[in-house]
Amino acid sequence: MSDSKNTGTSDSKNIILSDSKIFYSIGEVARMFDLNESTLRFWEKEFDSIKPKKTTKGFRQYTKADIEDIRLVYHLVKERGMTLVGAKKVIRNNKRKLSAKVELLDRLNAIKEELMAIRDEITE
Repeated sequence: MSDSKNTGTSDSKNIILSDSKIFYSIGEVARMFDLNESTLRFWEKEFDSIKPKKTTKGFRQYTKADIEDIRLVYHLVKERGMTLVGAKKVIRNNKRKLSAKVELLDRLNAIKEELMAIRDEITE
């Protein structure tokens, strides 16, 4: 019963970023969110807040702020099913409030996972 599909709750990504790491490659970020690299490149064009730095060879380097912005877009588009236009409006009008909400959802999902693991241990 540990299958988390169809629980009716958000599947917000619990992303753990290294304190010592400043930049992340597009491949690393794509794996964090289980997205294609092309999706990240497309979102970069669509959302002004996602602006990774580029090396002289053109490789993208995402900062923690970029990853937080991607997490907001991911939550709205992939988890809540909003269109890109709708997500842009929400981010433009309520970015702080939305960021706090997504962070809260991440924390609640982490607690839920811990409680489910405890439940599974007890029932074994």
